[in-house]
Amino acid sequence: MAKELQVLNALDVAKTQWYHFTAIVIAGMGFFTDAYDLFCISLVTKLLGRLYYYEVGSPDPGSLPSNVSAAVNGVALCGTLAGQLFFGWLGDKMGRKRVYGMTLMLMVICSIACGLSFGKNPNAVIATLCFFRFWLGFGIGGDYPLSATIMSEYANKKTRGAFIAAVFAMQGFGILAGGMVAIIVSAAFKAKYPAQAYKFDNIGSTPPEADYVWRIIVMFGAIPAALTYYWRMKMPETARYTALVAKNAKQAAADMSKVLQVELEAEQEKIDDRERGNDFGLFSAEFVSRHGLHLVGTTTTWFLLDIAFYSQNLFQKDIFTAINWIPKAKEMSALEEVFRIGRAQTLIALCSTVPGYWFTVAFIDKIGRFAIQLMGFFFMTVFMFALALPYHHWTLEANRIGFVVMYALTFFFANFGPNATTFVVPAEIFPARLRSTSHGISAAAGKAGAIVGAFGFQYAEKSFGVRSTLITLGVVNFLGIVFTFLVPESKGRSLEEMSGEAEEEHEVEEEHEASPEVKAAG
Repeated sequence: MAKELQVLNALDVAKTQWYHFTAIVIAGMGFFTDAYDLFCISLVTKLLGRLYYYEVGSPDPGSLPSNVSAAVNGVALCGTLAGQLFFGWLGDKMGRKRVYGMTLMLMVICSIACGLSFGKNPNAVIATLCFFRFWLGFGIGGDYPLSATIMSEYANKKTRGAFIAAVFAMQGFGILAGGMVAIIVSAAFKAKYPAQAYKFDNIGSTPPEADYVWRIIVMFGAIPAALTYYWRMKMPETARYTALVAKNAKQAAADMSKVLQVELEAEQEKIDDRERGNDFGLFSAEFVSRHGLHLVGTTTTWFLLDIAFYSQNLFQKDIFTAINWIPKAKEMSALEEVFRIGRAQTLIALCSTVPGYWFTVAFIDKIGRFAIQLMGFFFMTVFMFALALPYHHWTLEANRIGFVVMYALTFFFANFGPNATTFVVPAEIFPARLRSTSHGISAAAGKAGAIVGAFGFQYAEKSFGVRSTLITLGVVNFLGIVFTFLVPESKGRSLEEMSGEAEEEHEVEEEHEASPEVKAAG
């Protein structure tokens, strides 16, 4: 076996140290912001309806028409899908670090712009909100492949899964922060501008100052992103990109010597040797034969998972209303409603979302990606069918708590399961020069699933009812189990070993030894 590049080997065997944690925080803050921005919209859609779609004399407060609601919720997902493909490709072309700053800046600018809608009439407000949410999503999309790739290329072999999963787990805190910001902002405004419930005072229940509430909640997402911009710019390019893609051994050794605080020599000749036989593209027969099935595995599992993961968000509001966490709209003032929705989201995040992520972080390098993903899909299937088949039983007053527990468990096993592993694995199993692109393609397939989940199910629920919809979700999760078998286990193996780059190096070295010049020189 050819000697591994010293720089890469040093990263692989490095003890867990300070720079690993700074990398997690720098990459994780992007994810924190992503989750905050994607999920905070569900906190303010009800308020937007009351402010801009109020009809005089109506018994119920204003609400967003279904097409507007779909646009506001879905446009960011469409932007994310486009961003994942574009920035994933760009990350392999220009380098992870250069693109990383661009995505963050885009997120900061668009977060702020989302809150500064032009004009006062509903169409203008919604149109500008949707426009900037698309581009916000575009920036968020770039964060997926880049954060995962940067983290996997910085990490060591032993704990790489946990580090990538920890970056992803920051999403849980982002959702939590969204709920908490909504609680604080709405409570502060409620104290300053008290209002009665809608049924007592139609117009007064929505004070004009409430217009600031949704803007503050939406714009807050710019703060964590802006804070990490400086640190992102100071982070050196990953050694794997510099050495294996940009082919600059000297720079890679210099960058990593600083990071690891050890002396590393540049080994340019090894990199030049690797040139041959290692330059197949994404659409080549070579890529298809080596990694084709892997890419099918990572894209299909992520696609199927997100159908299930995003469609339950639709049931969330109905469930909260069903168990009386949130009263009917007309029994609350506008700000009371934001407060209640924020509180419900925070509780769900605290009890099932956040713990699920950190369970993955704790166990992923012990039991492996494959086992966690299989187990997660398995339990999601079980709980979906358990909710669906005796659905009528769960709707009865006495059994509501059971319903919520089952629902929370489905969430828990999505996060201690495929939601985390589908993010980790594509960053580990593809060659360095296609790593970011392949991760972007997998993530975009996931977002396509999210769009199917978020919209397909609104229509499915209306046309076929909740029970059939839940059964369909159970089948989707079962298919997830099947496609998981296409994905290889990457626990404890180096990135070069997983992507087959180490074998190529070996072949090149053998050719080199067999060539006549070497013999003559000998």
